[in-house]
Amino acid sequence: MFECEKSLYLQIELSFENIFTNKKPNNMNNATFFFAQPKNEPVFSYAPNSKERILLENELNKQYNECIEIPLIIGGKEIKTGNVAEVVMPTEHSHVLAKFHKADKEHVRAAIASALEARKKWEKVDWIDRCSVMLKAAELLATKYRYVINASTMLGQGKNPFQAEIDSACETIDFLRFNAYYASKIYAQQPMSDAGAINRLEYRPLEGFVYAVSPFNFTSIACNLNISPVLMGNVTIWKPATTAVLSNYYLMKVLQEAGVPDGVINFLPGDGATISDVVFSSPDFAGVHFTGSTRTFNNFWKLIGENINNYKTYPKIVGETGGKDFIFAHKSADCRQLAVAIVRGAFEYQGQKCSAASRAYVPKEIWNETFEMIKEMIPEIKMGSSMGLSNFMNSVIDEKSFDTIMQYVERAKASKEAEIAIGGNADKSVGYFIEPTIILTSNPNYETMCTELFGPVITIYLYDGDKYEETLALCDSTSPYGLTGSIFAHSRYDIETAMQALRYAAGNFYINDKPTGAVVGNQPFGGARASGTNDKAGSELNLYRWVSPRCIKETLNAPTDFSYPFMKE
Repeated sequence: MFECEKSLYLQIELSFENIFTNKKPNNMNNATFFFAQPKNEPVFSYAPNSKERILLENELNKQYNECIEIPLIIGGKEIKTGNVAEVVMPTEHSHVLAKFHKADKEHVRAAIASALEARKKWEKVDWIDRCSVMLKAAELLATKYRYVINASTMLGQGKNPFQAEIDSACETIDFLRFNAYYASKIYAQQPMSDAGAINRLEYRPLEGFVYAVSPFNFTSIACNLNISPVLMGNVTIWKPATTAVLSNYYLMKVLQEAGVPDGVINFLPGDGATISDVVFSSPDFAGVHFTGSTRTFNNFWKLIGENINNYKTYPKIVGETGGKDFIFAHKSADCRQLAVAIVRGAFEYQGQKCSAASRAYVPKEIWNETFEMIKEMIPEIKMGSSMGLSNFMNSVIDEKSFDTIMQYVERAKASKEAEIAIGGNADKSVGYFIEPTIILTSNPNYETMCTELFGPVITIYLYDGDKYEETLALCDSTSPYGLTGSIFAHSRYDIETAMQALRYAAGNFYINDKPTGAVVGNQPFGGARASGTNDKAGSELNLYRWVSPRCIKETLNAPTDFSYPFMKE
């Protein structure tokens, strides 16, 4: 065995006995090729006067002072439809960053045809070569395009440099590298063979195309929704969020430069209903890979059901949807740790994470101490433009989101069951800015304890610390979601009690930490209930969804007599 350069994350095992141990061979005769487990991409700090900060500032200024035109990309060809919409900065909504062309139904049909044509070649490409394309994309993002993808995410999606770095750079790179490693683990799994037969599993791609529908909040998710199926030999129709078209377009160009063949990924900005109507009516629809609202995903499920008799195969339905993520504190919790978790968990990226802390259960016995610490932190939070690299918070994504969140805040101000403990103010004259806001409620079923807001608002219910188990049951039953949650406690018995009571309340459960920040390779991400199908992005579990295995048995000496010994007299 020898090891190649670690930057390629490869190992080659040479062994003649591989033929007999059923390790999947490739076109290198007796060599079995697999990818070693990578390390997570290091996160740059962007400290003042650092090299990365200067390079990022230069790229921000460049993208801020230009307005690019974004086409559709179908079969590798850039198409301008003439039906144009604008990409604006959420922190400065009068400033136009780009104009993008929108697809109509004919463009969707053309993209499907292109994808199916590309599939004929792509599915036959050796999995190692497909992985090589993904690893090249990772290297391009880690070096040549790091600041391009970070700057576009900051400007177009309203992120600060750290939130952009951990998302559009590091997590995107991690998805690309770790998925290659997970793919090698999948392809290595083969059935046993006896002396008379050779058995093997062929991991075929799905029979048709995959519909990838990506959200605005994470550029890395847009990447994974496409490359997970593509890595396993599939082709995609990609509908990016209209509020993330800028970074997603740059990502598409990186994937093209890395060697993704024409037609394997087809980039279709536009109206969701227009694109989905054509996709779900196609007999070649084979799966959907989705991140977005629960309502949209439920509608997709219904449309698939209505068209089920038209499909050539049962589609794979994979989705990560909403969340009403919680922080639950025991009276033994460390107040400082709890306060930091509330501030970071609720207010980083303006609460626009499906994992963001949106409700909290805090014992009355420790609230005053915790609250005093929170009140010390809030004035230190700087909020402003994405061009300001020292801002902790920026704006919410658009006016619709701003108005929806503030409707809930205004109702809380007028409610007898709620009070605004911190914040509650907003301004959309320049950008869509909402203060970090804490709502206290006397009703554990108050609307902001149950409804996903997707903004910098957390609602806290103060409970009697002696009613710990009773309140845990309340937390479990209050929300229809089951995505993320965390427990703060000192005693292991109390922690175990929470883990059992909240077993199905969160697909990602954190002990003495905020409920955000899942890292590829460390915390596979996803939840159940109304939060999705829990197909764990960042693990081989997700990749399994994009294959249709075929079992092949080769008999070495077939019988020539139909009879069995028991038949003899």
